[in-house]
Amino acid sequence: MPIDNDKTKEKFIEVANINGYLIPGPNIYVRHRKFPFFDVPEMFKSSAPADDGNLIIESKDYDEFIAREPHAKKYIRRLLGGREFINNLQRWCLWLKDCPPDELRKMPLVYERVKKVKEFRLKSTRAGTRKAANMPTNFLEDRQPTNNYIFIPQTSSSRRKYIPIGFLPPEIVAVQGLTIPNANLFHFGVLMSSVHMNWVRLVCGRLKSDYRYSATICYNPFPWPLFYPEEFKARIEKTAQKILDARKNYPKASYADLYDEISMPYDLRKAHEENDLAVLSLYGRLKPEMSELEMQIELLYMYEELRENFDDLDEE
Repeated sequence: MPIDNDKTKEKFIEVANINGYLIPGPNIYVRHRKFPFFDVPEMFKSSAPADDGNLIIESKDYDEFIAREPHAKKYIRRLLGGREFINNLQRWCLWLKDCPPDELRKMPLVYERVKKVKEFRLKSTRAGTRKAANMPTNFLEDRQPTNNYIFIPQTSSSRRKYIPIGFLPPEIVAVQGLTIPNANLFHFGVLMSSVHMNWVRLVCGRLKSDYRYSATICYNPFPWPLFYPEEFKARIEKTAQKILDARKNYPKASYADLYDEISMPYDLRKAHEENDLAVLSLYGRLKPEMSELEMQIELLYMYEELRENFDDLDEE
């Protein structure tokens, strides 16, 4: 079949260079960083129980467990991983850090679970896990923030315009995700913005086609705005709160529902659009009329300038 040359030409553009991100941009590569460029809170991996499931209470078992062990209720917290967070699933855990030994022994079901945690850890091939058998009431890795924190699922669908990010109270125990303790609404607003999402789509790792977010390649190298008047920060705090308020209008909806491009409600979309404009106002070089590609190229230049002007000894 003969090729229609006029139609074929419409599918291609001639560019001077294609970089490692497969975009027509500069040969700049984002390197792993141990810490952020700016004075923003550090990101950490969430807690890990290493308990063989004995500190976890599944939703289907919760009512029966409380009925049989009512005194345990004050030691039970909501447990949230990426799957539970995005799909609004209920899961719980025993949080026994402040449980006195005499109370523990008065709760036989809890006591038996803690005993099994100890036995499980003692069988581990890892010395650190075996050592943690001496503290079977605690998670093996306890990184739970003590104040409000940002939660980012490590894996989420690339079909969404925005990664669902949580701004959570310390009473919710985070696992299988990334947390930013000591974060505030300003940080939440910037991370929920189109600027940050354009960066994510450019540099973030992938699990098949899903985003695989990380601290060292996505969060720490991100070019946060350098200088801005204080009133700009206050504006973003307001638009960030509007996002949280819009989410609350749909208490039964999951983030999978809220951030689906078809079912996303208008008030939430409008809140995000206002937040996008507020964050863009912090960056003199980024304009609302820019395409995603143009913004990504400019962010790469901003990143490279930061590398040249800041101490980069923490690169991995």
